[in-house]
Amino acid sequence: MSGTADPLLADPEPLSIPIDDGTECAAWLYRAVEANAPLVLHLHAGAFVSAPSEGVPCIVRLLHSAGAAVVSLQYPLAPEHPFPRAAEAAHAALTCLHKRRRAWAGVASRIFVAGEEAGGNLAAAASLMARDRVGPPLAGQILFSPMLDVCVATASLRRAQAGPVGCRWADGWHDYLPHANDALHPYATPGAAARLAGLPPTLLFSATDDPFRDEATAYASRLRGEGVPVVRLMLPPPTHFPTPFMEAPPQCDPAWVAVARERLRFFMHGLPTEHPKN
Repeated sequence: MSGTADPLLADPEPLSIPIDDGTECAAWLYRAVEANAPLVLHLHAGAFVSAPSEGVPCIVRLLHSAGAAVVSLQYPLAPEHPFPRAAEAAHAALTCLHKRRRAWAGVASRIFVAGEEAGGNLAAAASLMARDRVGPPLAGQILFSPMLDVCVATASLRRAQAGPVGCRWADGWHDYLPHANDALHPYATPGAAARLAGLPPTLLFSATDDPFRDEATAYASRLRGEGVPVVRLMLPPPTHFPTPFMEAPPQCDPAWVAVARERLRFFMHGLPTEHPKN
C-alpha cells in the first residue's frame, strides 16, 4: 500500500469544491478503474487542525484498492475555521459529488462518506446533515477510529495516555469547538446526537489498541439500537491506531490491510457476505 505504481493514485485530478458560503475547497479525485464504481468522499485525519503531508493518505489508498473512486477533501481547518465550517464543507462536498457523479465515476455510482479520526467525526456529521436536509442520498458511512466524544475521557483514551487537557486530541477539540455550547450540537459531536435513526448503513473500523475504541463501540451500539445497520470490524493487532493516519507518507499496516479491503469491497459494492457483525 505504500507505493504509487497505480497511475490513478500517482496522478490524481485537482478539483475545486464549491461550499455554501460562496468559497471553494481544494480536493483530489482518484478515479476508479471500473465505470459506476462507488464514489467516496474522504475526510482526512489531523485532530481538526492539520492536513496530511504530501502523498496519498492511507485510507484513500485503501478505499481505492477496494474498487472506489475517491474525492479527498481539504476541508477548512481550525482554529482559523472553527465549527461548523468543516462540517458544512463536508456536506456541501457530498452534494457536489452527487451532482457530478456521472463525470467522476458513473451515473449509477452510489455515494459514500468516509473519514478517519477527526475526519470520522466530520463524516458522521455530514451523514446527519444529509438525513436532516433530505439529501444527498448516501449509501453508507465508513468510519475509521472516529473522534466522537469531546470529553476525551474514555478508558481506551486513558490507556493511550490521552486526557481532557494537554494532548493533541483535546487541543484539537478545543480549537474546533472554542465555545462551550458548540459541544452540544449534534453536528459537532455526532456520538452524543439525540437521534441517530435514519442514518445510512455504517461500517466502523476499530482495534484493540485504538484510543477511540470505546466511543466507537458506544456509537455502534446506539446506531443498532435505533435500527441502523452496522458492521463493526475490530482489526487484528498490532494496528497502532491511529498513527497510520498521521504518518508522512501515511502507511497502512499490512496486518490489517487485507481484512479491511475485503470488508470495504463487500460494503461498498453491496455484495452478500457471511461475515458476522461484531
